[in-house]
Amino acid sequence: MYYNASQPKLVVMLIELLQLSCHMNTQKDEGIVTIPSTHSVDQTVDRLETILQSKGVKLFALVDHSGEAAKGGLKMPPTKLLIFGNPKAGTPLMLATPSIALDLPLKILVAQDSQGKVWISYNNPEYLKERYGLPQDLLPNIAVVEKLAAQAGEQFDNPGQVQF
Repeated sequence: MYYNASQPKLVVMLIELLQLSCHMNTQKDEGIVTIPSTHSVDQTVDRLETILQSKGVKLFALVDHSGEAAKGGLKMPPTKLLIFGNPKAGTPLMLATPSIALDLPLKILVAQDSQGKVWISYNNPEYLKERYGLPQDLLPNIAVVEKLAAQAGEQFDNPGQVQF
């Protein structure tokens, strides 16, 4: 895409992001795990927030990609990114391999596809272990994302009762 000086840079960036997203749907997402959610995007995000709060895990940011797209005059299905972590888990990882800070805090993407299905995506902990050469004994510090995502997407009466 070519930049037209009459278009705000943010709009151009969002259009390019949407084009990349469409392209990514047709390619292999190495190192990314995607699982279905039985809830809407907002319900899934609420469940994730409840679980994080009940476990004393800090939610650093909630990025509403679709909300920001709408502010730029663009439409996209509901898409939200949660950025969260715990210094007790993350610090040992960064001490062992400082470059893992590029992928910390942990992130979970909750997005609705064009057919209305909601998906939860996150970095595969094994992939991150291999990417950064993490020692096996530190894998549980990031593997918690798997249970968190799975339990947020499933039908549970009380997501705050998640066991890690």
